[in-house]
Amino acid sequence: MRKKLRRILPDHESVRANRWLAMFGDTLLHPRLWHLNRHSAAGAVAVGLFCGLIPGPFQMLGAAAACMIFRVNLPLALITTLYTNPFTIVPLYLIAFQLGAVVFPHAAEFVAPPDFDFAHFRDWVGAILEWMVGLGKPLAVGVLILATLLAAIGYFTVRGIYRAYLVRAWRRRQSRRKGST
Repeated sequence: MRKKLRRILPDHESVRANRWLAMFGDTLLHPRLWHLNRHSAAGAVAVGLFCGLIPGPFQMLGAAAACMIFRVNLPLALITTLYTNPFTIVPLYLIAFQLGAVVFPHAAEFVAPPDFDFAHFRDWVGAILEWMVGLGKPLAVGVLILATLLAAIGYFTVRGIYRAYLVRAWRRRQSRRKGST
């Protein structure tokens, strides 16, 4: 798995050569941000799933900041945030609202989100922000609950997959050793 991901993800030398990222210097080039093992991969998936629910274009910035704090794989966390897009964000926020409504049952009634209008994109973004603010506490708490649940599920799933892979590889090595003697 690690070999496949290494082919896809950029290495730290390509980041060092990038003129836009050079200003971050050693902070962005810390080895643990680029090292891929079971700990950094699980943490990166958790960070990406948690930060993927941040509204707007701040998902990747939040994921990058969290990666620097927790020292987990940066490219994998950034890729993981892409599970949210214009098609998935509204259903995810609906689920988040339902989770928040469990905590705050009498706080607000659900109102349908505004229709997407590409011709007036800026107005649509403003309408979406008004819609989200109008939903208030249930949405805010629900997003935190959903983000935490997704991060925990992602973390333990990746740890389980890595564990299963390592156990399988260990057993294969043992069977080869027994077969050679």
